[in-house]
Amino acid sequence: MASSSPLPEGFSELDVFSLGSCLLVEGLLGICLNVVTIVAFLRVRELRTPSNFLVFSLAMADIGISMNATVAAFSSFLRYWPYGSDGCQTHGFQGFMTALASLNFIAAIAWDRYHQYCTRTKLRWSSAISLVVFVWMFSAFWAAMPLIGWGEYDYEPLRTCCTLDYSKGDRNYVSYLIPMSIFNMGIQVFVVMSSYQSIAQKFKKTGNPKFNPNTPLKTLLFCWGPYGILAFYAAVENANLVSPKLRMIAPILAKTSPTFNPLLYALGNENYRGGIWQLLTGEKINVPQTDNKSK
Repeated sequence: MASSSPLPEGFSELDVFSLGSCLLVEGLLGICLNVVTIVAFLRVRELRTPSNFLVFSLAMADIGISMNATVAAFSSFLRYWPYGSDGCQTHGFQGFMTALASLNFIAAIAWDRYHQYCTRTKLRWSSAISLVVFVWMFSAFWAAMPLIGWGEYDYEPLRTCCTLDYSKGDRNYVSYLIPMSIFNMGIQVFVVMSSYQSIAQKFKKTGNPKFNPNTPLKTLLFCWGPYGILAFYAAVENANLVSPKLRMIAPILAKTSPTFNPLLYALGNENYRGGIWQLLTGEKINVPQTDNKSK
């Protein structure tokens, strides 16, 4: 079947196979790491705290991104999208909703860490649950807009996966992009940056740094910055002037986020790491039962 399907325009056989392999590795690795994060939260009683519930919710969103990448990998090996127009819309909505949720949960964790380290205020269960429900509803709202005509989902340059269509760059796209980006990227970057800057200043005063507060922001910008740049470039210039291979770099980098996030917020969290070790080995590690040891 693959051999009878034409190659996407601008891509060689090696390009399609390589990009498909990247998507497959990203998808499977992200699923494995986030499944461990989720199961540890559900199985290890000591991990079930309001702050760790945000990490659990981030892992749920990241599994959605990883599943989206795995579907795209399968289609890439076929060299065409086998699920039709309705499947493209569903794939675009699911991928976009989980991506927005992931960004919002990263900001929520940064906000929670700020209060843990700088104001010594612990997150309550009622606040954590309300925040998680709001994030999912907020993300679903913005992801649903292209389904009803504000924005549009279409194929990415490889034509084996679907996302927000930036190829037209028309008034409809720009009117959706600007508010969506402000509320789902701009505010989140500001929250992450300001929260960790405050934490860094706190560490500097106490002389007792527990982690590098610059890492979360750098990781966020590495994964999602290229996609943001491409989206805004499409608002002022014809994105089709950029080579299809170069345009595929942005979604490939974005789909590395589900791999980095468990390393930062689960395995990089002393309390959570101990819970994962207990889950995998049955050996309990005595760590302080407080979220203030979290990354």
